[in-house]
Amino acid sequence: MIPALRAYAWVLTRRHEDVDDLVQDTLVKAIDKFDQYQSGTNLRAWLMTIMRNTFLNGAKRSARMQTGAEDCIADTISVPATQEWTLRGHEMMDKVAELPDHYRETLILVVMLGESYETAAKICDVEVGTVKSRVNRARKMLMEALEGNEPDGVERPRK
Repeated sequence: MIPALRAYAWVLTRRHEDVDDLVQDTLVKAIDKFDQYQSGTNLRAWLMTIMRNTFLNGAKRSARMQTGAEDCIADTISVPATQEWTLRGHEMMDKVAELPDHYRETLILVVMLGESYETAAKICDVEVGTVKSRVNRARKMLMEALEGNEPDGVERPRK
């Protein structure tokens, strides 16, 4: 019966890789359910019915688990590319490093580390208004530097 089962498995699957698996699954199920076989009936037809049902159940199962459907999450990028953001981050930190010390210090404390203006004022030993002014100027200088314009009236440290 195995050559006939292999031929029928080929008709069902159309893939050489799946033929032997389907035949094996069919024979395992037939052995397991042999007590249901009625003696004197067509054994070949019984085996082919088992094979057909096994194939159809497998096709239904794989259709439910199929990836790549139109609404499948696998079609979307799960992790956005970070190369550009990494480069922009390095560029920004290079520009922050070029800021005058007192502007850089307040910008890092307030904007990057999230300290309050009051805490930054205590750390820098200046008034709260001075910290607000420095942060505002540092942001403006940083934006201008990132856009390619040198901020007006700011001396650049010599390298």
